[in-house]
Amino acid sequence: MNSANANARTIFGTPKLPARHATVVLPMLLSILMTCIVSAISTLMSDGIDIGLWLRSWAVSWPIAFPTLLLVLPLVRRATAALVRAPEQA
Repeated sequence: MNSANANARTIFGTPKLPARHATVVLPMLLSILMTCIVSAISTLMSDGIDIGLWLRSWAVSWPIAFPTLLLVLPLVRRATAALVRAPEQA
């Protein structure tokens, strides 16, 4: 194992997680960003700038989006593989 990689740190100074955690970290970050943006736009369109209402709607939508992504991501990967050519090996 590469010692430089073992000592890698995040931008927050904490040690990076092992690669096996990527299957949970990716949908977690994706769901956080997605629900944050969608709930902000929805709140802005319906009620104007209301931070409290936006935070409430985000707090409701994220716990639904994260497990949903965990369940559907494997299906989406398979559907993508069925629609997109595999990259050619050099």
